[in-house]
Amino acid sequence: MTAAGVSVVIATRDRPELLRRAMAGILSQDYEGPINVILVFDRSEPDTSLVAKDPHRSVAVTTNSHSPGLAGARNTGIAAATQPWVAFCDDDDEWLPGKLKAQMGALSAAPSCQFATTGVFINYEGTDTARIPDPQKVTHYGFLRDRMTEVHPSSFVAATELLRQLGGIDEDLPGGYAEDYDLLLRASDRTEIAVVAEPLVRIYWHGASFFFERWKMIDDALEYLVAKHPDFQSVPAGMARVRGQQAVAQAAVGERRRALTTAMGVARLNWREPRWVVALGVAAGLPANRVLQLLHRFGKGI
Repeated sequence: MTAAGVSVVIATRDRPELLRRAMAGILSQDYEGPINVILVFDRSEPDTSLVAKDPHRSVAVTTNSHSPGLAGARNTGIAAATQPWVAFCDDDDEWLPGKLKAQMGALSAAPSCQFATTGVFINYEGTDTARIPDPQKVTHYGFLRDRMTEVHPSSFVAATELLRQLGGIDEDLPGGYAEDYDLLLRASDRTEIAVVAEPLVRIYWHGASFFFERWKMIDDALEYLVAKHPDFQSVPAGMARVRGQQAVAQAAVGERRRALTTAMGVARLNWREPRWVVALGVAAGLPANRVLQLLHRFGKGI
């Protein structure tokens, strides 16, 4: 039986050296099926020298034909996909050996699953921290309760048809923040998710990340997300987590009174949620970027 083909979408902008590292990790995979890499250049000049015609390991180059940003670039890639499966990899991340073979094997063993993920290494300032998702928690309810940052988009493999039926990536999310989380919420409501409980992707966290310290945008995006997914109302711990993130973001931009109101609401929803305490600290003068940097050292975020 011929192994199913995979289209791998890499959205990229002005990071040629990192892009080549990401491509090397993908093209060196030992998966026996064909891999189509689709490089989507977003608001930058496409590098056509990267095109490769090998049908077993091809590379196509295109430009973002949707809205500017990561969501639009990924949708451009989904539209261009010619294989039955689509995978994503951020241009500054790296697939590790055996990643795709393990995932496609897991999908083959679970025909009801149209989506798969793996564990990751979070690399911050040169130090790797392994983050492994618990397969029992990778469910729609689980994602409402917890974002599970270990379920990272650079590990996603999904049926092309599923992504198209879902409408692709939401391009209306403010700043594109949490577009991967939104996709997980929608996908997990439609299909089970296969989990390879090994760290098979290296995620590089650094201050150059588009979302690093963009607090107002984060607050707006989370408000949009809660409105879009009313299921949050049925999971108080999940709602408290998201509102706690908003409280921190509000405090970080100096909206002290609003942050305190949001934080107190979080405490009423779930007093065990630590973000309301963090928000109080930031409102009192604790630098939010220092908090974020400390969390990143342990492979965590706000």
